[in-house]
Amino acid sequence: MSDEVIVNKDGLKVRKLAELNTSTAKDFEEAMLKRVEYFKEQNEKKSGFNSTLQNTFFKAFSSVLDLKIGLDKALGEDNLKQIHKAIDNILLFGL
Repeated sequence: MSDEVIVNKDGLKVRKLAELNTSTAKDFEEAMLKRVEYFKEQNEKKSGFNSTLQNTFFKAFSSVLDLKIGLDKALGEDNLKQIHKAIDNILLFGL
């Protein structure tokens, strides 16, 4: 960053904070990615148990969703509609 001060026609002083170069966006992107990685590492250090618990939960949840999608494809659209109708009837009867 430069410490260049620009004075406009009214005498207002404005300090130039960043120079716009072709590499400026890339530099900012790299700095942001480094910061994200730093905080990710810090959070993992704070609680290994929570990280492991979250990973286990999300993997299990992902597996259940994959199973549901596979089951939906295997049943076909017509059978799936009939099953949904039966479940709706059971839930309405239970209320």
